[in-house]
Amino acid sequence: MKYLFLTFAAVMLLTFPVKAEGYQVNLQGQKQTGMGHTGTGLLLGPSSIHFNPGALSFLEGKYFFSGGISGVISSNTFVKAQPSVYSAESDNPMGTPFTFYGATRLNERLVVGIGANSPYGNSLKWGDDWDGRYLIQDISLQAIYVQPTVSYAITPNISIGGGPVVVFGSVDLNKALPLESADGEGGVNLKGSTTAYGYNLGLFFRVSPKLTAGVNYRAEVLMKLEGGDAIFTVPPSMAGNFPDNNTFSAELPMPSNLTFGIGWKATDKLLLALDIQSVGWSSYDELTFDFEENTAALQDSENPRNFENTMIYRIGAEYAALESLKVRAGIYYDETPIPSDYLTPETPGTNKTGISTGFSWDLNANLTVDASLLYIAGEEREDGYAPLNFYGTYNTSAWIPGIGLSWSF
Repeated sequence: MKYLFLTFAAVMLLTFPVKAEGYQVNLQGQKQTGMGHTGTGLLLGPSSIHFNPGALSFLEGKYFFSGGISGVISSNTFVKAQPSVYSAESDNPMGTPFTFYGATRLNERLVVGIGANSPYGNSLKWGDDWDGRYLIQDISLQAIYVQPTVSYAITPNISIGGGPVVVFGSVDLNKALPLESADGEGGVNLKGSTTAYGYNLGLFFRVSPKLTAGVNYRAEVLMKLEGGDAIFTVPPSMAGNFPDNNTFSAELPMPSNLTFGIGWKATDKLLLALDIQSVGWSSYDELTFDFEENTAALQDSENPRNFENTMIYRIGAEYAALESLKVRAGIYYDETPIPSDYLTPETPGTNKTGISTGFSWDLNANLTVDASLLYIAGEEREDGYAPLNFYGTYNTSAWIPGIGLSWSF
């Protein structure tokens, strides 16, 4: 039964979207995605609401809108540690994260706006009968972020901005239960939703006519799920150990992010960008999992995670190929926060390299089509989760095309 308690605790990581792991990638703007997701030191439209709200007040015009959608086509493979010859591949539904940003200028120095996006929603499906079914079978989760924003130009070269963030999260997860019964195994469906709060602040600098810079801080968000539904399907002989209408509670810190970025107009046609991002993953040291109703077989549990702080390094470029066409490219390297012996199939974290391209095509003076394509390759990782003694070799990858529109006047 100890194994059963621990497997319950392990899957609870997925009741909340975790940034940059499990293919919950950053897709907050088509232009930025095309440039390796750089943007903290750039002026690329109202998507600055996310990347650096301080930059918003330096946009030219009165009204600004942009929106887009991406398709996450991901793949995970697993080969069990020797002497086994077992292997498995996930069959993930396509995720469709979206963005929308709108802003208006109130005067020469002041711009207000609002942004909505789903940067951490995703789906993962290993199957009902695979060897890791006691850890995870499938999951569907989504988090929608809404951010009202104010941006103010302190001087002609320095601006500041920020706003509160409201996060609406939901999860639907299935896993098998390793019950010792002549009637076979059981299963559980964990489902719930929650709301959490944070904030986003930014400073933007016009260092020179060709050089811009910025700093952005997105605060940690503590996601608390209370009263989620825990629906058990178990053999009749075990039914008394898993109460009907049970609920669960858990909480998980979503880490803070501190990003520095610069943009350099190298020539009249070429724009270069660099972002360095620090992610405060060390705030996630353990997972507490609390059932509303306990039995001898179903107890609350605490599970160590011991995540570590990480860095993300991004570079990007934009080139004005034609008067109405800009093309983009970028690359980034994203470190995994998951230390050795804490790797699970729910979030098969590994160091990742992202390579991207994209373009913007002006349909007229006010309306632009934006597109991007991102490929993410995870380094092969031979590791596992020591508390459950589940080890093997993981490979992960994803293709992410995206399309959007920008409109200003």
